[in-house]
Amino acid sequence: MDTDKLLDIYTRMLRVRRFEEQVGKLFAQGQLPGFVHLYVGEEAVGVGVCAALRDDDYIVSTHRGHGHVLAKGGDMQRMMAELFGKRTGYCKGKGGSMHIADFTIGMLGACGIVGGGIPVAVGAGLSAKTRGTDQVAVSFFGDGAANEGSFHEAVNLASALKLPVIFVCENNQYGEFTPARKAMNIQDIALRAQGYGIPGVIADGTDVLAMYEAALAAVARARAGEGPTLIEAKTHRRGGHAEGEEAFLAGQQYRLADEVEIARRSDPLIKFHAYIVERDLLPLETLETLDQEISQAVSDAVEFARASEVPDATILYEDMWV
Repeated sequence: MDTDKLLDIYTRMLRVRRFEEQVGKLFAQGQLPGFVHLYVGEEAVGVGVCAALRDDDYIVSTHRGHGHVLAKGGDMQRMMAELFGKRTGYCKGKGGSMHIADFTIGMLGACGIVGGGIPVAVGAGLSAKTRGTDQVAVSFFGDGAANEGSFHEAVNLASALKLPVIFVCENNQYGEFTPARKAMNIQDIALRAQGYGIPGVIADGTDVLAMYEAALAAVARARAGEGPTLIEAKTHRRGGHAEGEEAFLAGQQYRLADEVEIARRSDPLIKFHAYIVERDLLPLETLETLDQEISQAVSDAVEFARASEVPDATILYEDMWV
């Protein structure tokens, strides 16, 4: 991998991490309405996959979608404004954290319904095949969504029609508060690909380069007309299901202490930073300067959001499709 690509991947990961860290602080201070589900700890998945895509390829996200938007090239200021509920946001302040979309970069939308976005990606893949392009569509979803009917129907259709779709399961071990081991009788979700006659790949979701390599192979297969691939990324979320979850858990603990420690030690950004520095692939000063620039960009996004106009009731029925 050349230096430019390494820097591109690291930059994407750092943008996601610093943005999410700031969002977590703002939510804790009571400055953001609604709920937010952070992507901290899972950055290697979204970034590794999106780094293997073209600008005109499609992705469909989940309720935990900030990282996917940024990994695909989303605008920090419009995202932050949306989280603040401001008119300058991606959805004019009407969608909030779980509904950000940007068709100009191929981001077809986040989805608050578990498993709801998977068929959308299949639709995008069918569109690309019908139009005769070599575009690829990616669906990100969690381990919980792998048990939904929408997953099985979508994978079956994509397989039967050999659509250019990549199904990326972000297995962070928990569906909300339920351990994956209690919700299914298999350890590896990738095994389900066998039932649909497509490749099932297990990748280290804490290693951005492993995710990039897995995605490259799946993308090449899809562009060649060979059909979909299921990639299961074994990963960890650093925080809870949603920010502030302690308030409604009544003091109960559902994650074991050693699981939290494993997630901390498996931090994908720290691992990739160490990989770069230990091999002297990029100057340390470059990485430090980049961190400062991105941190400033996040601060600027917050100020942009705060200064933006609050939408009024006159736009309530705009942008609706009936």
